[in-house]
Amino acid sequence: MQDRIALLFLGDVMGRPGRESVKNCLASLKREYKPSIIAANGENAAGGIGITEKVGEELLTSVDIITSGNHIWDKKEALEYLDKEPRIIRPANYPLPCPGRGSCVIKDSGGRSVGFLNLQGRVFMEPIDCPFKVAEEEINALKKKTSVIVVDFHAEATSEKQALGWYLDGKVSAVCGTHTHVPTADEKILPRGTAYISDIGMVGGYHSVIGIKKEQAVDRFLTSRPQRFSPSKEGFILNAVYLEIDYQTGKALLIERVKMGGEGEQ
Repeated sequence: MQDRIALLFLGDVMGRPGRESVKNCLASLKREYKPSIIAANGENAAGGIGITEKVGEELLTSVDIITSGNHIWDKKEALEYLDKEPRIIRPANYPLPCPGRGSCVIKDSGGRSVGFLNLQGRVFMEPIDCPFKVAEEEINALKKKTSVIVVDFHAEATSEKQALGWYLDGKVSAVCGTHTHVPTADEKILPRGTAYISDIGMVGGYHSVIGIKKEQAVDRFLTSRPQRFSPSKEGFILNAVYLEIDYQTGKALLIERVKMGGEGEQ
């Protein structure tokens, strides 16, 4: 009988509305998918931008591992938190001496080792170290501990995400994109066994602009004036992907988009 890892990966969690949606939906998701491990991108979990220790620990009561991205630095207290909490990782291709770590290995509910790697793109984003080259180094280290490696590629450009997916095909179990908060419909298993999706989407307010109050976003485009954004509390949407991975080979067996909430939900 095949030894499978069942993994649920939640998209970018937007502020309190996103955290509440995670808590409210998780029991139903667990019944349906029976995941042995749950991951979420939490870089916007505190007020819609950044993360704090209090918010991180709250989210970790629901999920097993938190990935992040460029907004991980937006709350000053996160710098110390990243150094002491191994279950939250930041993009590995930020140059040293950035705090925290870019990858980790954790145990699922069956005691099996699962590796996670966080990377950030460079197209339309900060000119940090090359995610392709850093990925090779991190993967070589992770493969000494596990055959199952899941990558969160936090990037803007779909072309860059797809290129990394092809580059890592057969080297990792999955490449899951985050950052845009808009789910894509291109989930697939690549020829050498790597599951891929350009963007998982987000968890937060349904009636919103990428999780932000729609009125604030519209006003920003109309006036070009900088302003403080707030997470939308209107309705909810939870985007995720469900993965099944062969634990022995590390090859993906299934990738499926997951969606809860939507129009009319309050």
